Amino acid sequence: MERKALEQQVVLYEENGAVSFSPVVDGKALDDSEFANLSEEKRQFFYDLVSDLETILNEQLLELPQWKRELSENLRALRRDTIEQAIKPLLKQLEHDYSGELGVLRYLREMKPALVKAMLELLPEEAESDKLEELDIRSIFVGDFVPNVLMHHELMDGAPIIFEPNPSYGNLFGRVEYSSMQGSLYTNYRMIRPGALHKANGGYLILDADRLLSQPAVWDALKLALKSGEIVIDTLSEHAVTNSTIITPKAVPLSVKVVLLGSRDLYYLVQDVDDEFNELFRVLADFEHYLPFNEQTVRFMSLQIQDQIQQMEMETLSACGLKQLLNFSFRQAEHQRKLSARFAEVLELVREACFYAIQHDSSELRAEHVQMALEGKQYRTGRISESFLEDIQEGQILIDTDDWAVGKINGLTVLEIGDTAFGTPARISTTVFAGSTGVVDIEREVELGKSIHSKGVMLLTGYLGAKYAQHFPLTLSANIAMEQSYGLIDGDSASLAEVCALISAIADIPITQSLAVTGSINQHGQVQAIGGVNEKIEGFFRLCQSRGLTGKQGCIIPASNQLNLVLNEEVIKAVEQGQFHIYVVKGVDEALELLMDMPAGERNSKGQYPKRTINYLALRRLEDIAAIVNGSDD
Repeated sequence: MERKALEQQVVLYEENGAVSFSPVVDGKALDDSEFANLSEEKRQFFYDLVSDLETILNEQLLELPQWKRELSENLRALRRDTIEQAIKPLLKQLEHDYSGELGVLRYLREMKPALVKAMLELLPEEAESDKLEELDIRSIFVGDFVPNVLMHHELMDGAPIIFEPNPSYGNLFGRVEYSSMQGSLYTNYRMIRPGALHKANGGYLILDADRLLSQPAVWDALKLALKSGEIVIDTLSEHAVTNSTIITPKAVPLSVKVVLLGSRDLYYLVQDVDDEFNELFRVLADFEHYLPFNEQTVRFMSLQIQDQIQQMEMETLSACGLKQLLNFSFRQAEHQRKLSARFAEVLELVREACFYAIQHDSSELRAEHVQMALEGKQYRTGRISESFLEDIQEGQILIDTDDWAVGKINGLTVLEIGDTAFGTPARISTTVFAGSTGVVDIEREVELGKSIHSKGVMLLTGYLGAKYAQHFPLTLSANIAMEQSYGLIDGDSASLAEVCALISAIADIPITQSLAVTGSINQHGQVQAIGGVNEKIEGFFRLCQSRGLTGKQGCIIPASNQLNLVLNEEVIKAVEQGQFHIYVVKGVDEALELLMDMPAGERNSKGQYPKRTINYLALRRLEDIAAIVNGSDD
């Protein structure tokens, strides 16, 4: 336009963004005053000429937006080509480094177009930019393109083994975290956090079954994940945070072995109420409560104990110290040939014993240090047992340890309070009179006796009928009570003492009060094993010791419990010196002979008991009661 104008003696110029034309006369552009001095004909000529030039200019300006658009597109294409050429060697290097990882290669291939697009939009066009802006742009690129690695395993690490102590929904399946900005929450894919299933994927996940089942909806979600073979992070349910920004992570393929730890009762309960349980958890491993007493077990235990001692900054374990610790484990197992599998309690005792050894400036753990730890534990936890013993000594609880009495016997009980168990004697009394109500368990009538105890008492009727009432109806009224018991009573370990006291009341034969009895019976009079035999014997021994050992005191226990005797040194020493006795019996008659100091008597060929025997006197009394109640003339 400028050239066209000059050819026709018009100059084109721009002023304040406006394009104008001015005529040229004698090589000089005219201003308005000079133009006004021209002749009318000359002015009209220039008016027409400028008008034609403006028309041509307007036509040319119509192409300017297209030129700008083409320029912009060409510049953008240039920047795109430049960015692609700049990142190409970087991506090539990454592809070379991870050539064996198809997932990484796929990610790089899919990321490239988005990366170029983001750089076109975010990178400044000017060469110079503020440092803060560069940092902001870098953080945006990191947030959008840097992978969020949930889990990473080194080569040759083996299958992961994960134990999750708190199997909540988020801890198990993962979660999406949120950040707060100006009162609102936001998140992105880099704030996805893995759960225990992600960590254990390809390996093993160990869970506490009791804690797992107590978490709402987690059990059903875990079963669904195992059946579908996928881990889904739920961001749309009540487990997620309600938020304006919601992301839904893609499901992750799952291949894991889940190991549930729990009690037998819980296993069988879940098996009964959940039909899918056996389908998903097919393998049951039932662990024993005991360890066999052999050379291998003792060696392993001694190594663990030695390691614990070294952690306590001590040197060695003496043979007598190991023997004392093994004896403690025998007591925990209540068996002479088995050790307790609760080895943590042994290590706890070792730590306490090491404390006493350090106090005595000893680098070796010996038996006396272990004994000090046991005595310290007994002192801390034995307040309730001492209170019972004081009540008996003061006469508030009536227990005799000498003399004779009809229908009264000392039973042996175990009280469990928290993790403390101790034995204490309890008086069992019976009364018998003419009537037909049968054997009445007072504890059951007042709802203090639980089912197993009531079963043991009801077996007494079966035993009496089989033993004595073969030729006449068993008819009597008898009451049995465990005196001064004000709480619930369970277990059948008092049934031997109850039948002995009942026969004493029937036959009117006194029972020695210097012996205490424990054991359960069946309907044939066989004595069966019971639990807590060591605590029971030691409880009665402490009472007798506090009153003074006479040499006649002792306990009667089932013969099958002889293998469970792991008594403390005081009781063993008293038995060796003849100051205390432990008798084992297989049947009721053996216990009766010990308690009543007379023969029990056996049936002869005519089915009769010898005179002046316990069974003869009991039979005659039952016959008399039956005759009185039934009105017989015999």
